[in-house]
Amino acid sequence: MKLTGVELIHVSMPLVSPFRTSFGTQVTRDLLLLRVVTDEGEGWGECVTMPDPVYSSEYVAGAADVLRRFLVPALAASGPLDASRVATVLAPFKGHRMAKAALEMGVLDAELRAEGRSFARELGAVHDRVPCGVSVGIMDSIPALLDAVGGYIDEGYVRIKLKIEPGWDVAPVRAVRERFGDDVLLQVDANTAYTLADARHLARLDPFELLLIEQPLEEEDILGHADLARQITTPICLDESITSAQSTAAAIRLGACEVVNIKPGRVGGYLESRRIHDVCVANGVPVWCGGMLETGIGRAANVALAALPGFTMPGDTSASDRYYRTDITEPFVLDAGTLTVPTGPGIGVLPVPELLAEVTTHTEWLTV
Repeated sequence: MKLTGVELIHVSMPLVSPFRTSFGTQVTRDLLLLRVVTDEGEGWGECVTMPDPVYSSEYVAGAADVLRRFLVPALAASGPLDASRVATVLAPFKGHRMAKAALEMGVLDAELRAEGRSFARELGAVHDRVPCGVSVGIMDSIPALLDAVGGYIDEGYVRIKLKIEPGWDVAPVRAVRERFGDDVLLQVDANTAYTLADARHLARLDPFELLLIEQPLEEEDILGHADLARQITTPICLDESITSAQSTAAAIRLGACEVVNIKPGRVGGYLESRRIHDVCVANGVPVWCGGMLETGIGRAANVALAALPGFTMPGDTSASDRYYRTDITEPFVLDAGTLTVPTGPGIGVLPVPELLAEVTTHTEWLTV
């Protein structure tokens, strides 16, 4: 297979409602899609960077620049195209995992479509449906939070994740537990908002029997997470700290986490995600699939990944209408708390041309 060109497609997707975290509030999802064209067909990738470098050092314009100037030219010059070689070819360029992940995803999608194989089969999926959780942003009030959580439970979501930050943690968790009881699978996500000095305060969450607390400390503070794990009983899950199979093995060895959130964009792609999954399975550590407000393109690939055997906890693989009134693919619809794993060639979905056109802000064709 030979690369013939890559189209960068910038889209701006209006959200159903503003999504607030400690990183800020989003009212639209501005992101970058890739259409990877080869001599045997084409594939689609999604770059999950935010417009600003607040979740990670990457951002949309920077991802487009590194793809344009370095990653795509290097891949084009490397010879016959093979998804398993993408990471090795791009390794000389430090960082930029989300941009690399999008390019690898597009190549893998093109390769699998040409061969008539699905993402799920390629990655090693063992389930045809995956249980779905939902992430609830920081609200203006506890009554508003309870209304939102109640709505998601009524829709059938099997796990609730609450974003937390200093000043919005114990009280909202207590309120949700009191309203909906202990049977609701409940976890919290701190997005690095705390320090080890907050250990005693975070221990106040222990009585609520949470599934986990996600990334309470800064991403580089692995030892701090290990220290925190000895001071609280709520299991610690790492998100931003997990960047590769190697960093995962180190975190597990140091006792910094009992659970791992795998976000394919954050770790450099779906093939590295599978390696992280395998490391966790070998060490008896459960994993789940995180989300970055993906369109149907990224959601399809995430659902396929979440069907692997080690994904024993519901992920952030919400239905399309959790974030978007209209997705750019046929929507993913919640059915009894689950989503169906696509079985078609590649990621199993394609953008609907007129829907994609409505949200596209500009495009750029990269010749090779």
